[in-house]
Amino acid sequence: MAGKAFSLKAFLLYISRIILRRSRIPRSFKASQLRLQKLPSLANRALIFDVEGALLRSSSLFPYFLLVAFEAGSLLRALVLFLLYPILCVVSEDMGLKIMVFVCFLGIKKHSFRVGTAVLPKFFLEDVGLEGFQEVMRSGRKLAVTALPTVMVEGFLRDYLGVESVVGRELKQFRGYFLGFMENKERSSLVLEKVLGEEDERNRDVVGIGCLNKSLDHQVFSHCKEIYLVSEAEKSNWSQLPKENYPKPLIFHDGRLAFRPTPLATLAMFLWIPMGFIVALVRAIAGYSLPYKMSTPILVFTGIRLKLTIPKSSPTISEDKTTKGGVLYVCNHRTLLDPLYLSTILNKPLTAVTYSLSRVSEVLAPIKTVRLTRDRERDAKMMEKLLSQGDLVVCPEGTTCREPYLLRFSPLFAEMSDNIVPVAMDAHVSLFYGTTAGGLKCLDPLFFLMNPFPAYKVRLLEKVSGAASNCRDDGAQSRFDVANHVQKEIGRVLEFECTRLTRKDKYLILAGNEGIVATDNKPQTHTTQTCKTT
Repeated sequence: MAGKAFSLKAFLLYISRIILRRSRIPRSFKASQLRLQKLPSLANRALIFDVEGALLRSSSLFPYFLLVAFEAGSLLRALVLFLLYPILCVVSEDMGLKIMVFVCFLGIKKHSFRVGTAVLPKFFLEDVGLEGFQEVMRSGRKLAVTALPTVMVEGFLRDYLGVESVVGRELKQFRGYFLGFMENKERSSLVLEKVLGEEDERNRDVVGIGCLNKSLDHQVFSHCKEIYLVSEAEKSNWSQLPKENYPKPLIFHDGRLAFRPTPLATLAMFLWIPMGFIVALVRAIAGYSLPYKMSTPILVFTGIRLKLTIPKSSPTISEDKTTKGGVLYVCNHRTLLDPLYLSTILNKPLTAVTYSLSRVSEVLAPIKTVRLTRDRERDAKMMEKLLSQGDLVVCPEGTTCREPYLLRFSPLFAEMSDNIVPVAMDAHVSLFYGTTAGGLKCLDPLFFLMNPFPAYKVRLLEKVSGAASNCRDDGAQSRFDVANHVQKEIGRVLEFECTRLTRKDKYLILAGNEGIVATDNKPQTHTTQTCKTT
């Protein structure tokens, strides 16, 4: 009996050693449940951190997958995922993750998937905790571990946090399409071995940060000499990362959803969509077919908020008879409806010139629209002719920008007229964005009008006089100076920041093309610069 007992103990000891050797859990694992504020200096040390457990405040991954289903898939795919939410709540965490991956990625083309770089970074940044962010950013080398598919989170971690390597789940694919299944986790250790180098493990100075309520990937965190755990109670007290603390400004982002799609918010969206579609049709029909004096009250009654501020010297109040031709209204660009709302608020017809407009929007537009050819001489002659016939509105940014930034103003308008009125415009939505870089532009006005209470604020600024007569390339006041002045004044009124970014920069970042032909994949950065047109 004693021999059997001894052999059983020996066998159990052998098994325990094998398990311990495979997991390779460092000794400090059990003794390092400390608050992040008590962490030692990480400046010269490598950091392995769990994205969901040590960086994001929310522990739910459902909103991010709902964004993938809606933006990369369709409304129907998002609805299927939402209907499966009760099942996700009762199955295991790993099984729930597999279900969400299958529903969101099955049949999605890998080459065209840009949600991870164009849509999700905004929502990740809004979910980052200030305390966790500070600890991650004060470390030397940063290595991220995530339960999400790498294609969803890698762009955000590399571009905004400077993470050197991301250990996540890769997606299986066939002929360029995702199959909705994830690869196994065995590759993660190989990735870290490559990043950390070939030096002796005893000489590695690596610290890990994870979540106390979440099981760690022992294969990954076994490289750490110390591991610090954050409890869910501590994370619940984290502050949201302020926008001024972003590693770099978030200027461009894409996608239709303007809110974080939590389960309750998603339910509200699906309940509103049928009514929102009807309301959008009523608004569109009223704005298209009725006179201004009749359509404006209807638009306001259906929930549209319009606010106009006009200076006393504006030519809309006291008409200026000293100059020939119409007034040239120069606006910043928030949505395709900018010229329409300006025309509605001013209660007079305007002609809008635009660089790009879908055929559907052009046909349905209740005001006259004229396409620019991007040929400077031809466009200048066209604008001069239109100004001789009446008032004209132009958006020299060339494309829309959702965030409080102004893109570079094209100086062409500065040579067209001595009667230029800058117009500061701002639009606010709660459910859907009325702009897109990768979707169907003809649906932009529909999505904007589907918001319960879309708001437009329009402010006319003091007239810029003498532009056409004084603009010259070698003079004291060139067309660039006039464009910069108008951009700066609009930015000052709106409290927006001026940049030198252009339409081309936006589409290279969000869509991988120049907005005309999807062939140029030239990498671009989007840093904020001084307000100067070149």
